[in-house]
Amino acid sequence: MKELSEYRERLLNRFHEAAREFRAACEASGDPFARDGSGWNLHQIASHTRDVQRLVYGARVRRTLLEDNPQFEAFDADEWMAAYYNPQEPLAGILNELTQDVDELCAALSGTPREVWSRQGSHPELGRGLTLQFWVERSLAHIKEHLLDVKKLKGN
Repeated sequence: MKELSEYRERLLNRFHEAAREFRAACEASGDPFARDGSGWNLHQIASHTRDVQRLVYGARVRRTLLEDNPQFEAFDADEWMAAYYNPQEPLAGILNELTQDVDELCAALSGTPREVWSRQGSHPELGRGLTLQFWVERSLAHIKEHLLDVKKLKGN
């Protein structure tokens, strides 16, 4: 069990670091509205990453911390962006909210008992048995995915 505890500690550290790396990459990118012709601009990527962190993965982590067997709804990120994306929202505010959410989650998860990390919930598309650890891993993977997107935009 020591290895599992160490893994979870590294997971939280990496989660915290990834949010900071994402922020730094966005801040260093130049024009947040420049497009590379293949998809979203940096501002849209940052907004999407923040919204999915807060409304999807972060919310699922928080519910799993508090509830036994939470049932999660599907989330359509494209529909959300079409309805709620605000190009006037300052990039700095988006990045502040993302890092704040990750910081709060890391603080809430630090020292969480082993059995809580294994608490399960379900999702209509992903199935049952989805643990708190699974949602933290998914959140980290989502930030890392979009960090790569930001780096690609920056490279063009």
